Amino acid sequence: MYRLIIKELFRSKVVILCMVLVAVLGILGLLIGKQFLDRQEVTTEQVADYQQEHIQRNVTYHSDDLGLLLYYIKFALINEPDKLAALSIGQSDVNPNVRQVTIRNLEGQKYDTDLVNPSSLQAGNLDLGFVIIHLFPLLIIVLTFNLLSEEREAGIWPLITVQSKSRFYYIAKKLLIRVVAVLAIYLLLFVVAIMLLQLPVNTTLSAFFLLGMGYLVFWFTLSFLVVSFGKGSSYNALTLLSLWLVLSILLPSGVNSFLTNRYPVPEALETMIDQRDGYHKKWDTNKRETMEAFYDHYPQFASYGMPPEEGFNWLWYYAMQQMGDDDAREATLAMNKKLEQRESASRMFAWVLPSMHVQLAFNQLAGTGQSDHLRFLEATDRFHERLRMDFYPKIFETQAVSSVDWESLQPKIYKKEPTVDWLAVQLPVWGGALILLAVSLIRFGRLRHREGW
Repeated sequence: MYRLIIKELFRSKVVILCMVLVAVLGILGLLIGKQFLDRQEVTTEQVADYQQEHIQRNVTYHSDDLGLLLYYIKFALINEPDKLAALSIGQSDVNPNVRQVTIRNLEGQKYDTDLVNPSSLQAGNLDLGFVIIHLFPLLIIVLTFNLLSEEREAGIWPLITVQSKSRFYYIAKKLLIRVVAVLAIYLLLFVVAIMLLQLPVNTTLSAFFLLGMGYLVFWFTLSFLVVSFGKGSSYNALTLLSLWLVLSILLPSGVNSFLTNRYPVPEALETMIDQRDGYHKKWDTNKRETMEAFYDHYPQFASYGMPPEEGFNWLWYYAMQQMGDDDAREATLAMNKKLEQRESASRMFAWVLPSMHVQLAFNQLAGTGQSDHLRFLEATDRFHERLRMDFYPKIFETQAVSSVDWESLQPKIYKKEPTVDWLAVQLPVWGGALILLAVSLIRFGRLRHREGW
């Protein structure tokens, strides 16, 4: 029986073409992911070379004034992507993985970004995550929409009734063979991914693999449920395509639009204006007022005293720069809170939207989501603060430029430690699949009773 069902499945050239197409697009997604990782690696190497060349050039030009030299010098913090990012690029194409900052006010530098072709951003990335979330369900629909109706419309259902011990088991065998065929393609793509991208087989990759497999099983059970109503092929195809459109495109887009309006971030512009005003207005403000605010923030520097009211002084200048960050602090915290609320709300909606959940979970496992970018910005805050605490005393004490070992100042690496919350990652898709399977079995029971199987 299995042999006949397999022959029947692969007799259709359309089925074979769809399988090959999904497999080819999956491999293309892996190549795009590899290209992304290679580009990040090249950028990291260039930043390391550039920082030393940049520092040495400025040391040559400004060798007599440490305060002026540090006005220009930039220090890099690199967000080293996990290799799993090649499978789900997420927002990494929008958020740069390298931050180059001076010790001046941070808020004005933190949101600088690279120039990216807007057409490329609009099209998005055809990574493996996209293929799993949007294209595999279409293949499943192609394979299952006529699971029951095919024999009925061909007029051979009575023949199968006679030859098969159980018509339900016959349908179940057809479904099982299709599940195995699709999962074989899915497994093949992961084997290619491990070899091509040299992915380590660890907990994170296992969670990624099981999540994707659970999503495919969810779509099989959803198709099984639609088939259990015993309708014709055209009805099933239209229903399943409508469900794909709603679950994969319309609802995720609608939720995203709702959350954008529910949690707007006008603080993004406010932060930029506050940090600029906080710094520029200090040029016309009494120096004592600026220094008192600075010493409130850093009481350990109070021993440097008040600079002369007339003339320029680096202590006063960097105090003004600090005030820019302090004035924008409230808006920055408010903006981060809004973004975290938006992320949290997205995860709540994702519990009932499998495609949205899988996309968010893929990004989380790969370290390419919005929350990962916020953690990188927090790491940038700490990196910038360490630079200030290291260089402020040297500037305020007017130490010589040669007192700093400039060659030791290499770019710093930030790397996220992967963690997997198995229940939160797997439960929405596997739980949804089990519920749909139970409902499908009940529906098939009623169909068998009604038609006398």
